[in-house]
Amino acid sequence: MKDTIKMIAALVLFAAVACAGLAFVYESTSKTIAERKEKDLDDALRNLFPQGDEFSLVSGGLSSTDPKVTISDSYSVKSGGQIIGTAVTASSGGFQGDITVLVGVDASGTISGIKILQISDTPGLGANAAKDNYYVNKLKKITFYGQFTGMKADENIAVKKDGGIVDAITASTITSRAVSLIVKNAARAGVEWIAANGGGN
Repeated sequence: MKDTIKMIAALVLFAAVACAGLAFVYESTSKTIAERKEKDLDDALRNLFPQGDEFSLVSGGLSSTDPKVTISDSYSVKSGGQIIGTAVTASSGGFQGDITVLVGVDASGTISGIKILQISDTPGLGANAAKDNYYVNKLKKITFYGQFTGMKADENIAVKKDGGIVDAITASTITSRAVSLIVKNAARAGVEWIAANGGGN
């Protein structure tokens, strides 16, 4: 009986130590991950708007007109106190899960660039959407995500197979359509927000 009690006590002690260790690891790891995500976001915003000197999280006010696209966060971008654009984080379903994209649009309604934040589509196919060495135009070295830079928010941002202006990833039409849909809706929502908040040329 005493041996059984000792064994139970030892197991309880081991479990308590293990739980405490896991909690410590989780807390320190989650803090590191959060800090890394914050830095990655800051880098992405500055890359989309190198002329921006103030980036602020916007509370509400942006929504997608397409139910397939969800807008989560958005950021106002200022230079010298003047709104010069906005960056919108939006998501939609891809081939193997949600795709999340940060879309920058300036005060003239031009897309300043996009950053694919999350994609779980097939490596070598849909995942090429985020790769900086996969070109939809090899001669000009234009990446899939890079082709959106310079597009106007009111253009037909859809894959060419659907009558749009976007070059699709080879054998990955679903991914290409999803990213195009996200970019189109995020950019248009961004333009509306800029106009409503005193931006624009």
